[in-house]
Amino acid sequence: MSELGRVLVIAGGLSPERKVSLQSGWRVFDALRGLDVDVEFGDLGPDTIKALIADPPAVVLPVLHGIAGEDGTVREVLELVGVPYVGASAEACRLAFDKPLAKALVAQAGLGTPASVTLPREAFHDLGAAPLVSLILKRLGLPLFVKPRAGGSAFGVSHVNDADQLPAALMACFAYHDTALIERAVVGVEVAVGVVDLGDGPVAMPAVEIVPRRGIYDYAAHYTAGATEFFCPARLSDEAAAAVARAALTAHKALGLRDLSRTDLIVDKDDQVFVLETAVAPGLTDTSTFVMGLAAKGYAFDRVWLQLARLAGARNGGAPAQGS
Repeated sequence: MSELGRVLVIAGGLSPERKVSLQSGWRVFDALRGLDVDVEFGDLGPDTIKALIADPPAVVLPVLHGIAGEDGTVREVLELVGVPYVGASAEACRLAFDKPLAKALVAQAGLGTPASVTLPREAFHDLGAAPLVSLILKRLGLPLFVKPRAGGSAFGVSHVNDADQLPAALMACFAYHDTALIERAVVGVEVAVGVVDLGDGPVAMPAVEIVPRRGIYDYAAHYTAGATEFFCPARLSDEAAAAVARAALTAHKALGLRDLSRTDLIVDKDDQVFVLETAVAPGLTDTSTFVMGLAAKGYAFDRVWLQLARLAGARNGGAPAQGS
């Protein structure tokens, strides 16, 4: 039996990324159970807080994606209860989950990001959609990506090649968030770089190159076996490979993250690197780039999560909040 004490994996929830979260959570659960850890699985819901207060675990592994899972909400609750957990703090999650804010922070750290405009739904309604769309196109040109201000798994993301496609792309975006990030599309090699800190400081995994077989790297391309071709390590020059590793580490630090993260990037034809976004809770499915990066680095998935749980359990003492 592990010296950790009882470990709780929390997954699921009600975000559009529930299915992915459950798959990722069960993978972590099975890995730790295989190491004889006293591990339980919990589906995030109305009884979660009561259960945490009534019988606090030694450490929580929040394997949650999307709103509540990655925006800091659940981690704030865990801090209120006084239970240590793996991953970034609530404050850091709030910064990283807000794509325009995260872009500004990584830009301040010296990283390149695609030119963009951020506007709420109300702006198009109150100020007139047609002139606003015209101004956006004049500023950014084509092609574009339209993304919800917050969220993951490419929900609500559209690739716009023609001006006539922009209004529909905005409507698709507003189904997931009331603010749109409209970003100039950078042509190049799309890669993902995982970062993990096993106690000696954050380390970048080998970059994973992402080549969707059809269209863009959308939800289906993320999680459907065979829909995307992956190359790990990515087919980059030595200089570009080193640059994306540095960029992922810089983003991880600039956003105040800890334990693990995954940064998505584009490398253009001149080997210039552009940061797209950084995830505080990378997917852990069979088609997830974070898992591929760990394997390429030679890290055993189960041992990584055991060490992350150990480090988290030793953080802040794990004492429950007074009155609990």
